[in-house]
Amino acid sequence: MQNDYWQRQASNKPLFPDLLWSRPENRAHAGKLFIAGGNKYSFSAAANAYGEAVATGIGVARALLPDSLQKTVGKVFEAGEYAPSTPSGSFAQTALSEFLGMSQWADATLLAGDFGRNSETAILLEKFAEKYDGLLTITQDAADYFIPAPAGLLMRRETLLVISFAQLQKLAMNAKFTTAFTFDMDFLHLIDALHEFTQVHEAFIVTKHLDTIFVAANGQVTSTRLSNDMTIWRVMTAAHAVVWWLQNSTKPLEALTTAISQIKKDPEGS
Repeated sequence: MQNDYWQRQASNKPLFPDLLWSRPENRAHAGKLFIAGGNKYSFSAAANAYGEAVATGIGVARALLPDSLQKTVGKVFEAGEYAPSTPSGSFAQTALSEFLGMSQWADATLLAGDFGRNSETAILLEKFAEKYDGLLTITQDAADYFIPAPAGLLMRRETLLVISFAQLQKLAMNAKFTTAFTFDMDFLHLIDALHEFTQVHEAFIVTKHLDTIFVAANGQVTSTRLSNDMTIWRVMTAAHAVVWWLQNSTKPLEALTTAISQIKKDPEGS
């Protein structure tokens, strides 16, 4: 018997088609998005997120990178803006003012990933999540900074985590969630666990298990089985999701689920 908190979306048919007709027709009304990511050795997460957000229909997007990238990336990724970096090339704590300034301009923020592993960056992201009270989407290795001590983030309102199943396992374990997320759990038990998890935590979850994307928000769950030519995942999914969410902020489950239905394919990578 199908649970009343679970709905299945076909890969070729949106579950909530009304949202397709209610999108802003003018980019001036389509929202502003702040994207942050990158370290000295990679900026692909921020750049890909920017491109996908623009393609998805965001009104205006701004991307913030560590200034360790400015000399090498400045002419390649003209949309990039820069904030202070550590000697190793990741975002420094002193970049907090740039993060807060751009987030105040925006309607939503996406921490897109490629942050690397750095203790200063960890402090920066923690302080930013505490001070910022808008729509916050976190994916790729940005989520890893919060997983060891997730309580504050999980109880933060208007937070979306687009995470791998392995990240979800660690997140739930560190949050002392009573049900274990295991790779061998069956479909219905996974839905039940996501239902329970998002009943007790404010944060929304998007995760992928086998060939299915799951969206969980406020105890409600949707599943979308991927078609054979789709390998969508974190950065692309997060970029689409945050655009649909900020344009339909009062309907998070519907917006995130519709975003999944509109992604046609994903390049290799995370």
